[in-house]
Amino acid sequence: MWRSPLKNEEVLSLELYASSLKETLTSLIREMSVAPELYVKNPGKDFTRKKKLPFEAVMQLLISMGGNSIYKELLESQGYDVNTASTSAFVQQRNKILPSAVESLFHKFTQSYTNIKDYRGYRLLAIDGSDLHIATDPEDTNTYFQSQPNTKGFNLLHLNAAYDLCNRLYLDVLIQPRRLCNEGRALAAMVERSPIQGKTIVIADRGYESYNNFAHIERKGWNYVIRVKDLDSSGILSSLRLPSSGEFDRDVHLTLTRKQTKEAKAYPGYKFLPSNSTFDFLDSHENMLYPLSFRVVRFVLPDGAYETAITNLSAADFPPDEIKSIYHMRWGIETSFRALKYTVGLTNFHAKRQESIAQEIFARMILYNFAEMMTSHVVISQMDKRHPYQVNFTVAVHVCRHFLSSRGDGSPSDVEALIRKNILPIRPLRPGQL
Repeated sequence: MWRSPLKNEEVLSLELYASSLKETLTSLIREMSVAPELYVKNPGKDFTRKKKLPFEAVMQLLISMGGNSIYKELLESQGYDVNTASTSAFVQQRNKILPSAVESLFHKFTQSYTNIKDYRGYRLLAIDGSDLHIATDPEDTNTYFQSQPNTKGFNLLHLNAAYDLCNRLYLDVLIQPRRLCNEGRALAAMVERSPIQGKTIVIADRGYESYNNFAHIERKGWNYVIRVKDLDSSGILSSLRLPSSGEFDRDVHLTLTRKQTKEAKAYPGYKFLPSNSTFDFLDSHENMLYPLSFRVVRFVLPDGAYETAITNLSAADFPPDEIKSIYHMRWGIETSFRALKYTVGLTNFHAKRQESIAQEIFARMILYNFAEMMTSHVVISQMDKRHPYQVNFTVAVHVCRHFLSSRGDGSPSDVEALIRKNILPIRPLRPGQL
C-alpha cells in the first residue's frame, strides 16, 4: 500500500498553502465588494442594500458552481438552510454584475501566483481557440449555425486562450461570437495586453500563420514557434525560396511593403502585401517598409510525415530537434481544453444571455487555475511501479470546488489528503503519438 512520505512540517506547509490560496481569492473578492461601483451595471444603486446574496456571495457561487440546477447550487452553498435565497433572487443579483468583474478577478488571481516554472528561462505560452456550445437562439445571427434548412441549429462562442504550458495555467481569455471570430486578432490582443516581460515563447498551430502575428510577438520582445502549412500548400512557404523536400533549417529575411515601386522592389527580400492582407505596422506614409527575419524549420515525424514551423529563436541556441520538441509541447493546451470543458464544466451553463455566459466562462477559468495551483503544490511519492504518477485532476477539481464553496475556512488538510490519495499513472507516449 502506498503511503505519503510527507513529514509533519511538510503537511503543515501544505495545509497553510491551501488556506492561503483560498484566502488570496476571497480577499480579492472582498476588495471588489467594498467598492462595487467599478463592477456593476448601475453604480451607486446595485448592491447598496443588504440582501441574502451580497456581491461577495454571488461571486463566490459563480466560481464554485457545478453542473446542478441553480437552486441546488444555492442550497449546497448555504448548507441547505431553510432561508436559502431563491433562483430568481440569484439571477437578479448576478445580472447586476458586469462580465468584466469576473474577468478582472480572473486576471488578479492568476497574476498573484508567484511559483513560476519555466523552460530554459522562458515562459512557454500556447495560443489556441475552442468552440463552446451555448443555448440555441436563431435570432442571434453572430453565433447561430444550421447545417441544413430543416435541421435543428446551434449557437457557438469561440474561446481564444493563452495557456502557460510549464505552470498549466490559463493566463488570458478572449471570447468572440463564432461567426465573427478572428484568431489572429485575438492573438495580437492577448500578446499586447500581457503583463509578462522578458523571455517568452509563443507556440501556436497553423491557424495563426501570418506575418502580422509574427510581428506582434516580435515587437513585444518575445519569441515564437508557429506551425505553418507545408510546402505543397498556398500558405507563407509557397512564396519563399526553400528546398522542395526533406528536412531543412533556413533563415529568411524579408522586407514587407504595400508599395510596388522600383525603389521598394530593390530592397533585399522584397515582399509585397496587398491591402486585403492584414499587417498592422505598414502604412502609405511613414512606415512603408517593415523588415522581418525568421527561420523555417522542417522536420520529419516518426510516421514519415513532415511538419514545418517558423520561429525567431536562434539556431545556435535552439537546433531543429528542440524546435520540434517545443512545438509538440503545444499539445498541453489541447488536453487542458478537454479538462476545462468536461471536468470543470464549460459544456454546461446556467444562463442563456451572453453576458451571463461570459461570467461563467471566467469563473470556470478561475476554478481551473485554482485546482492547478493546488495540484502543483501537492507532493506525490513516486511509487515503485512501471509508470510515474500524477494527480487525478477530475478529483482535484471536485475537491477544490467543495473547498471553495464551504463556509468558513474549510478543512485544508482534507483537501490535500484527498488530492494526494487520488493519483493516476502517467502513460508513456507511443511511437508517433504527440
